[in-house]
Amino acid sequence: MKVPLLDLKAQYAAIKPDLDAVVAEVMVSQQFILGPQVEACERAIAQYSRCAFGVGVSSGTDALIICLMAEGIGPGDEVITSPYTFFATAGSIARVGARPVFVDINPATYNLDVAQVEARITPRTRAIIPVHLYGQMADMEALMPIAQKHQLVVIEDAAQAIGAEHHGRRAGSIGHYGCFSFFPSKNLGAAGDAGMVVTQDAARAGKLACLRMHGSQAKYYHQVIGGNFRLDALQAAVVRAKLRYLDAWTAARQRNAERYHRLFTEAGLPLAGSGEYRARAGDASVLFLPDVATDRHIFNQYVIRTPRRDALRAALQARDIGTEIYYPVPLHLQECFAYLGGRPGTLPESEKAARETLALPIYPELSEAQARQVVQSITEFMSAS
Repeated sequence: MKVPLLDLKAQYAAIKPDLDAVVAEVMVSQQFILGPQVEACERAIAQYSRCAFGVGVSSGTDALIICLMAEGIGPGDEVITSPYTFFATAGSIARVGARPVFVDINPATYNLDVAQVEARITPRTRAIIPVHLYGQMADMEALMPIAQKHQLVVIEDAAQAIGAEHHGRRAGSIGHYGCFSFFPSKNLGAAGDAGMVVTQDAARAGKLACLRMHGSQAKYYHQVIGGNFRLDALQAAVVRAKLRYLDAWTAARQRNAERYHRLFTEAGLPLAGSGEYRARAGDASVLFLPDVATDRHIFNQYVIRTPRRDALRAALQARDIGTEIYYPVPLHLQECFAYLGGRPGTLPESEKAARETLALPIYPELSEAQARQVVQSITEFMSAS
């Protein structure tokens, strides 16, 4: 039985009338750049994220870049972030001329280890970009007092965490900015590249809106130098149409995660939660399952861990089971960041996670039979090795 990592065709088939209708509406209007569709999407995403304002932009990457631009962050400045994330997080920092400063992760959540942040702050530090990885939030309750103490801007990279929640607060609503990606594979995906910045601050929202239009509020009159970061009306319409299904999709992902845990337990494998990793690291007989450390984990990915990751992935691939490695090379070891002086061994938790983690299919339409096939295949591999 084939089990893809993600099946967007199944999602489309279930909501085809809604998507076809909104696409037709945009085509009839012939208004493709900004306009009512974008404004409606901005209001909907801001409300969903419990924020006052939303500013639609062209991608999740551009969401990060425009926030850094809005704060005037550039050459000579430092921005603290995680090395265990998609390239755009640190790439955006470098793109504005600032210097990424990497802090290692907590292996229990794969998010920034906030206990290590303050030691990396210098007089040049201007901001912190925590990443809410795999669908659950970084420890914002511990991070925000540090940022406030040192008067630092906090830009939440919530690209994988729309709707994630802890203590009544949603991803993107706690820092000065929250950045979302609507890349098609995300829990809430567009039909191409699209993104959004949310904020509680009216002045910041106004500046973002100006910057996304080449620094212009009135056409052809430019107060500052911005960029072309506009959200297409077509993408906004697709995102807003899908938003009404997002909570149901999240609930299905959560059920799939619970089912995985039950099936792995029934299989009799030696199991541990990711929170036990430090105590049991290196035990090749143990399969580490994700722990839930936030009140609402949206499971953008379901990530397991074993020192035998590469062999396991090959075995699953041979059975037509899709997997993915997020991320095989931590950012401090990427060739383009060699100028930062990162060396193997300097951020050990990120490096070990890059060697050992594997994402399994978790999409809402995953069937019971498909999940059983995944677990059975992993069980046979772990038992035979």
